[in-house]
Amino acid sequence: MAKNKRLAAAYATLERNKVYGLEEAVNLVRANAKAKFDETIEIAINLGVDPRYADQMVRGLISLPHGTGKTLRVGVFARGEKAEEAKAAGADVVGAEELAEQIQAGQIDFDRCIATPDMMALVGRLGKILGPRGLMPNPKLGTVTMDVKGAVTAAKSGQVEYRAEKGGVVHAGIGKASFDAKNLLENVRAFVDVVQKARPTGVKGTYMKKIYLSSTMGPGLEVDISSVAG
Repeated sequence: MAKNKRLAAAYATLERNKVYGLEEAVNLVRANAKAKFDETIEIAINLGVDPRYADQMVRGLISLPHGTGKTLRVGVFARGEKAEEAKAAGADVVGAEELAEQIQAGQIDFDRCIATPDMMALVGRLGKILGPRGLMPNPKLGTVTMDVKGAVTAAKSGQVEYRAEKGGVVHAGIGKASFDAKNLLENVRAFVDVVQKARPTGVKGTYMKKIYLSSTMGPGLEVDISSVAG
């Protein structure tokens, strides 16, 4: 009941069918994030793509200017010197065959998975488990690499992975309600800029259709796309 009252109060501060300028949207989303925890500020972008086609897939990584406020748990498939490098960089789980066995047993204690190229034969066997969870290492995303230190450090510093899902929607957490509005604005603009530049060659017509901002427990607001570039 308290949640419903809170949501109703939040909706009361909004104008129905209004498309908000970015600054006003950020301020309203922050003001309506009144849960008992530090809510995540989320962005959703409706793109004019069909991700079923390879030439319309939108996917990548971005290190936001002010991070996300969330610390990712990182798992690394590596041996020997590279395994030690991963541990020193702050990886939470590091291993080879023993890590694969843990994953097959349902123990997946990480949010991002990195692997050295020589480990991909082993990691490939876990595709049916890691793939659906969006955890499969991918050289295009920099998660299959010999630069284990750099990949772990980037993941730990607030790097965000984005991917167009069914319906062509890209969504991600771009900060916390406790962030300064200025930092959230800069994170939003950086995220939208990267997605804009990731426009696939196979897209015809309007690419970026709508942008929405919301908090974990709050209502969504449509954002005027032209205000994001300002």
